[in-house]
Amino acid sequence: MTAHIPRILVVDDEPDIRRLVCEILEDEGYQVATAENAGAARELKKSKAPDLILLDIWMPDTDGITLLKEWVAEETLLCPVVMMSGHGSVEAAVEATRLGAYDFLEKPLSLAKLLLIVERALEASSLQIENAGLKQQLAADIDPVGKSATVARIKDQLKRLAQHDARVLFIGEAGVGKEMYARYLHNNSAHRDGPFVDVAVGSISPENSAVEFFGKEDGGKVYPGLLERAHKGTLFLGEIGGMDKETQLRLLGALESSSFLRVGGGETVRVDVRIVTSTRIALDEEVRAGRFRQELYYLLNEVSLDIQPLREHSEDVPALLSFYVDYFVSQDRLPFRRFSMAAQNFLRNYSWRGNVRELKNLVQRLMILGVGEDIELDEVKAALGSVIGDAVTSHSVPEFYNLPLKEARDHFEKAYLEYHFERTGGSVAKLSAAVGMERTHLYRKLHSLNIKL
Repeated sequence: MTAHIPRILVVDDEPDIRRLVCEILEDEGYQVATAENAGAARELKKSKAPDLILLDIWMPDTDGITLLKEWVAEETLLCPVVMMSGHGSVEAAVEATRLGAYDFLEKPLSLAKLLLIVERALEASSLQIENAGLKQQLAADIDPVGKSATVARIKDQLKRLAQHDARVLFIGEAGVGKEMYARYLHNNSAHRDGPFVDVAVGSISPENSAVEFFGKEDGGKVYPGLLERAHKGTLFLGEIGGMDKETQLRLLGALESSSFLRVGGGETVRVDVRIVTSTRIALDEEVRAGRFRQELYYLLNEVSLDIQPLREHSEDVPALLSFYVDYFVSQDRLPFRRFSMAAQNFLRNYSWRGNVRELKNLVQRLMILGVGEDIELDEVKAALGSVIGDAVTSHSVPEFYNLPLKEARDHFEKAYLEYHFERTGGSVAKLSAAVGMERTHLYRKLHSLNIKL
């Protein structure tokens, strides 16, 4: 098999820069294409499918930051983009990396730094593609975990439903695994070789809802929506009750006619897609209150399945604990840990208000923050908070657990880096090796977290 030769796109309005960078990279054995402006870059990115893009910030038609924003919005798995600028500034670098750029090069270019960053960016790209593939395969292979009568009954019902195209509405509390059961239905159906597209309906703003679902046409370009992306597969709409009234009406029309128009388009689009939905609220009450269209409710609710909360089949807790330990070991390469029998018995009798999602988060927290191979009862209780009967108080939970995710992550990262910084004697080089972070990114992280060097 012929080894893949990495493809690099160099975008710069200066001919000398393009020629110099092209010659250097070709001498290193890379395939190189060059573009003098944003328009040419768009075309070459589409036709050449580069593994890496070197992108100038200042260009005559569209600046590099704007072009990067455009590409990030279009693709979920954009190849690494390294920004270049002769007018470099900390603000431009921060903005570029915040948007998703891999790194930032100042002109005049250091050839040694250029080649080093290109090599590392291509390695990062390969890992990103490999991990995405592994995660997709892992998600596709996950079956509902547990041997209780509850889980066995749902799996049996889904296998029978999978032989038909009836639309299924999953009903259950938050965190019970409705998306996982929907994926299990897809994997056992005739649509199994097609895509499984899942979306949390509440995460889509009403202003963007029509474009998200039905796509758009703009200036001769077609931007497919969720329905088209799920063609020949399954579209899972999580918490369908959060859909705005206008999108409900458009979706109703699309389901009734098996066709729709893209926003700004005039040509009818037909797709073959199975719609599966979920809700944790009583949709029939939403219908009576006038918040959800009755006709759409009947179309989506051809078959409804109640997914029981974890406390109703607590005998599955030990199997779920074991499954998620293996899951985080294989997916996130976390050190293996095992729950003691006392910890397992305690968790079987825990109330699990957040259901399987709460259990998964607990396992992840204990594997990241804990030490030692065994997870004992005291550590579990500390992670959950002090349990008295069925009530939980949170005085033993770190304060940052009560913050929004971004702030909590910043608190954890700062504590983590300060701990290792002290252990390595204040050496950034040793800290870089200890935490596995490239030194340029580490300096930026230390600065953003206000950790004094």
